[in-house]
Amino acid sequence: MDLSDCTGFEWDEGNQDKNLVKHNVKWYEAEEIFFNTPLIVNHDKKHSGSESRYYALGHTNTDRELFIVYTIRGSLIRVITARDMNKKESIIYGKE
Repeated sequence: MDLSDCTGFEWDEGNQDKNLVKHNVKWYEAEEIFFNTPLIVNHDKKHSGSESRYYALGHTNTDRELFIVYTIRGSLIRVITARDMNKKESIIYGKE
């Protein structure tokens, strides 16, 4: 499934809280990167098991650069991890 086929996001309280507590990323910040450009998306073959996982490099509406790991369930994006980009990811993001 392509991101353009997605109709929204799927969250559970545990995941929303985990990203906030662990990485200080609010749920709406994680969603914002999917609506801003540039957005770099790649299949995460190494961490894909019973479902395909992807990672995205993007920025929020306040230009915070985030690294997001997500999967797609049905037509919904389910964020697994959201954190600030590390130096290497930021360099990659700046080149695109």
